[in-house]
Order: sequence, then C-alpha cells, then structure tokens
Amino acid sequence: MSELRELYQSVILDHNRKPRNTGAPEGANRLASGHNPLCGDKLSVFLRVEDDRVADVGFEGSGCAISTASASLMTEAVKGRTRAEVEGLFGGFHELLTGERGAAPGPALGKLAVFAGVREFPVRVKCATLAWHTLRAALAGSGATVKTE
Repeated sequence: MSELRELYQSVILDHNRKPRNTGAPEGANRLASGHNPLCGDKLSVFLRVEDDRVADVGFEGSGCAISTASASLMTEAVKGRTRAEVEGLFGGFHELLTGERGAAPGPALGKLAVFAGVREFPVRVKCATLAWHTLRAALAGSGATVKTE
C-alpha cells in the first residue's frame, strides 16, 4: 500500500510541476472560470467543442498541487470524448472523492484514480474537484464563475 501511495504522490507532483494542456487551445469556443476561496485556487477551462465532442481542452490559472494536477489529468482524460462520456467521468471522479470510504475506483477512471487518497482530507476534495466543476460549466456554455464554497 505504501508503494502505491508513493506512486500516486509522484503522479500528482509530476502533473503539478509540468501540467499538461495549459493555455487556451486554438479555436476554443467555450470558457468557464473557477475559484476555491478556501485554498485560493483559481483557474479557467477552455474547450473547443465540435459535434458534441471535446475536440481540445486547456486550462490556466494558479492553485495548490492537488488543484493543478487535477486540472492537468482532467484535460488528458476528457480530450476527444463526447459530452456524455465526460459526464460519466465527472460522476466517477466525484464518487471517488466523496463516495463510500474504501470504494475502489472504477477502471474507467484510469490515471484519475491517483486522487483516491484525497477523500481522507475533506477540505482538499474541493481542490481536486474545482477543475471538474469548471469543466461542466464550460460544457454547458454558462460562462459563470464556479465557486466551491
């Protein structure tokens, strides 16, 4: 279990140090911003949606390691997926962080399973889910700022 925890930590630290998919992709046609006042995390999620599919995605902002890594891994997970698939990932990720203790992550989550330990720190759940709630707002085209208060 200790080795698995170390692996998870290394993935989170890697995505924090070298986040993937930063900035707005060319032709982005959806945007939403998010703010976690508790931790100070702020980010914007940019999408290029074509035919109900996330053709490209990016983010920018500042935040703690969990928030940044979550946004980075999220962008990798949702690129190329349909809106329904993204909603399924959101549900699985949210359940991973807020569901029953000890519930195993589903295989569909892939690398996102590294956040399983976050549920042990309830105040950090908002850090991990901020990008996801912001993604949903961008998909909906609301343009509103998401807050995790």
